[in-house]
Amino acid sequence: MCRSLRAARTATFAYFAVNGFVMGTWVVHINVIARQAGVGTATLGYLLLALGGSAFVGMRLCGPLNDRLGPRRVIPVSAALFSAALVLPVLAHNVWSLAGALAALGFSNGCLDVSMNTHAVQVEHRYQRPIMSAFHATWSLGGALASIIGARTISWGWPIAPTFAVIAVLAAATSFLAAPALLVPRQALVNEAAATGALRSATAPTSRVPKGVWALAAVAMMVMLCEGVAYDWSTVHLRTVIHASAATSALAYGAYATAATIGRLIADRLAARIGPVALFRCGAALAGLGMVTVLLSHQAALAIAAWAAVGLGLAGCIPQLFTAAGGLDRDAAGANVARVAGLGYLGMLAGPAIIGPLTRLVALNLALALPMALCFAAAYAAGVLRPAPQPAELPARQLTRP
Repeated sequence: MCRSLRAARTATFAYFAVNGFVMGTWVVHINVIARQAGVGTATLGYLLLALGGSAFVGMRLCGPLNDRLGPRRVIPVSAALFSAALVLPVLAHNVWSLAGALAALGFSNGCLDVSMNTHAVQVEHRYQRPIMSAFHATWSLGGALASIIGARTISWGWPIAPTFAVIAVLAAATSFLAAPALLVPRQALVNEAAATGALRSATAPTSRVPKGVWALAAVAMMVMLCEGVAYDWSTVHLRTVIHASAATSALAYGAYATAATIGRLIADRLAARIGPVALFRCGAALAGLGMVTVLLSHQAALAIAAWAAVGLGLAGCIPQLFTAAGGLDRDAAGANVARVAGLGYLGMLAGPAIIGPLTRLVALNLALALPMALCFAAAYAAGVLRPAPQPAELPARQLTRP
């Protein structure tokens, strides 16, 4: 395997780690920044929705840009903007300035998210074996490291502004150093071959939406809605339904996040052995069974184990969807990944927001029947990951007219 491809893989790991670390830094300091800006809990909820909405806009705008310019050009710019945007919430001192800061942070995060996933699809395609889940595991590890460092700096009483400034500089420097190792855009290789007299590629970027991309996006929305519910309601479930202590309740999300990280570290090998469709179906079914246990559990230990099962099951699902989206059309991988990631991101935002109103009608454990049903529905729909046969792969008798 060529050295440049290994370097491109390492660079992709670096960008996923940077993205996870920067977002983790923001999450750990949410309460501190909200208090500094004089923003209450209810208003903060709306601002977080604005952050997610701006990320969705960034994904949709930057997806086609990756296909036109290539991730090699888009990723470093997105990473630089994302690193700089981290400092903006610290400078906010009222609700409007914080709203603008979060819009910039969300938009740049969306741009980097779709760009690095598009590049990850390209790297995986050249490796010719599953490696996408490992990238997402690196994102999780970056967030975990940020939470540890952030909790420590807060306990030490370090000023938040210098902390964010140092992290932003380190993130930007890492992004800058990793940029030269990114893959050369595919179209640039085609043009170079044409300039030397080689045949031009018959394939060219197209605006046509490939068949199946919206089915992948719908399944992504189901899966990421369940992820969003686990992020925001796992701890609340133990606290309000099982009446566990605050410390014990916090273990629910910790178990979920840890299991999800472990699952992403092993998902690539499983995908190579049993295939992405089987991995996705088994994972979504395991998450559904975990949710069934969450609904029925009355013991803290069992509920924590159930949330861990949910994390383990969902861990490899989204990477498989991104890989499938990128493989629908190599020349429009960025736009297709953006479609799937964007709709999935909306599901992640909608999940926690839907459960809240449902708890006014039924108990929380019964409201969690919605993500349970979506897990099983996603398992049933796993066949959408199976690539459609290309014309070259069809038997000759199907390519000729009678």
